[in-house]
Amino acid sequence: MRTLVVVPTYNEAESIRPIIDRIRRAVPEADVLIVDDSSPDGTGRIGDELAALDPRVSMLHRPQKAGLGAAYLQGFAHAFAGGYDTVVEIDADGSHDPAELPAMLALLTTGPADLVIGSRWVDGGRVVNWPWARRAISRSGNRYARWMLRSRIHDLTAGFRAYRTSSLRGLDRTVVSSQGYCFQVELAWRVEAAGGTVVEHPIAFVERENGRSKMGAGIVAEALVRVTAWGVSARFGRGPMRRAATE
Repeated sequence: MRTLVVVPTYNEAESIRPIIDRIRRAVPEADVLIVDDSSPDGTGRIGDELAALDPRVSMLHRPQKAGLGAAYLQGFAHAFAGGYDTVVEIDADGSHDPAELPAMLALLTTGPADLVIGSRWVDGGRVVNWPWARRAISRSGNRYARWMLRSRIHDLTAGFRAYRTSSLRGLDRTVVSSQGYCFQVELAWRVEAAGGTVVEHPIAFVERENGRSKMGAGIVAEALVRVTAWGVSARFGRGPMRRAATE
């Protein structure tokens, strides 16, 4: 199966070379697409250099910072156009270990999975170098989203994922409404609500060593508001998420 690994970037000049190298060593048969939001620190220029040296690496420059969700949606469109069977989401900061990719992709190719999530909050999963407050926020946020959306997924906010490309058909900008990290919650829930099979593969999430985290209070607030609205809408049988409330 042909695989495209999508790596969104914004100010990841210190991290982009190491993560691309690790991805290429973990899944040498996969192609890699770097999606950069005009990073002022020169990440896009470094990406161009990597693409010039490796035919399996390509670069997509976006004119401005437009959000994680929009970056991934453009990556998915690239996967559709290129005829890829699977598409991977992975952070550029090194928090996700590309060495997990062969096992995650195997769950798509040999089993019934439509989406494989690299999960921190299932047996065998863990986080490394997180303060207790961030750990508590992540766990409680996932539990709230799981309850509100009536989902079976333990790590709805996880950003390390492998999709069967066919499961993403139709989930474009007219359907996916969120553009921040809440995008991860929405997309996983939509795949699940559409009847897709979601498998959680335990991973160790390691806090980044270089650069600054993009997580902020506004991102948490967006997720809380949107998850609450989706859950209420689904429970009362309104809106595009009605099916999730009845399954």
